[in-house]
Amino acid sequence: MRKVIAAINMSLDGFCDHNSVVADDEIHSHYTNLLFGADTILYGRITYQLMEYWRPFLTKSSGNRSMDEFAHAMDRISKIVFSRTLNNVDWSSARLAHRNILDEVIALKQQSGKDILVGSPSLIVALTNCDLIDEYQICIHPVIVGGGLPLFMNLNRQIVLKHLKTKTFNGGALLIYYKPENREQN
Repeated sequence: MRKVIAAINMSLDGFCDHNSVVADDEIHSHYTNLLFGADTILYGRITYQLMEYWRPFLTKSSGNRSMDEFAHAMDRISKIVFSRTLNNVDWSSARLAHRNILDEVIALKQQSGKDILVGSPSLIVALTNCDLIDEYQICIHPVIVGGGLPLFMNLNRQIVLKHLKTKTFNGGALLIYYKPENREQN
């Protein structure tokens, strides 16, 4: 069965805001490789629209190789967008979800394929509440933002995690890998 991986960046004080963390070449390369190891990523509307930032780099270079490679990996991966307000998406590799998050992920997990990534805080919480996250990859950046959207808001119970490994980036970010304690490692 496919693994569901919650992968997200956050500040040291626990807030998720892609605009307040600095992704250097090493971090872009890491996430490019993560995208190539998966074939589906789940987004909410806000994060999906934020990721549309990468689309222009498909036809015109950003001037930074790691950013351009990330843009192409982002373009390639199938994106499923959960939204109550969007009527359509025009990125050829994206589609609106046809079912609720629980039914969509259960169906995806039963299909053959690579890992399924989850990149929006609200979807991470929803899938955590449903016990559908197999692995958490939380990248903590060396920045304190003082406010914003906390990652684990609205959880309905305590979740005990087991530390799998930690990756340290040269710029000071830490990527911490966890799995729910009651899960076997794939």
